[in-house]
Amino acid sequence: MTAQTELPQAETTGSCCGGGGCGSTPADAEQGTVTTVYQVSGMTCGHCEGAVSGEISELPGVTSVKAVASTGQVTVISAASLDDEAVRAAVDEAGYELTGRA
Repeated sequence: MTAQTELPQAETTGSCCGGGGCGSTPADAEQGTVTTVYQVSGMTCGHCEGAVSGEISELPGVTSVKAVASTGQVTVISAASLDDEAVRAAVDEAGYELTGRA
């Protein structure tokens, strides 16, 4: 019984590629998520980060958003690829400009 309990744990550990290919994390490969980094202009503070994150997080399939004002980069984790125009509309709604993918 102990061997059966340990076997699934051994299967979930391994290299960073974990069968998902280099560049994806084991969590991304296991959960089937997509990570996209966008460039947004106009963010200057934590309030800006929150406004952009809040609007993007409302898009269907989005599971995580991290905006960094100092770099203008917004990292979005979603269940599938997002439509760039939908992301652009969300950023516009927050009062900022999506300039493209980083």
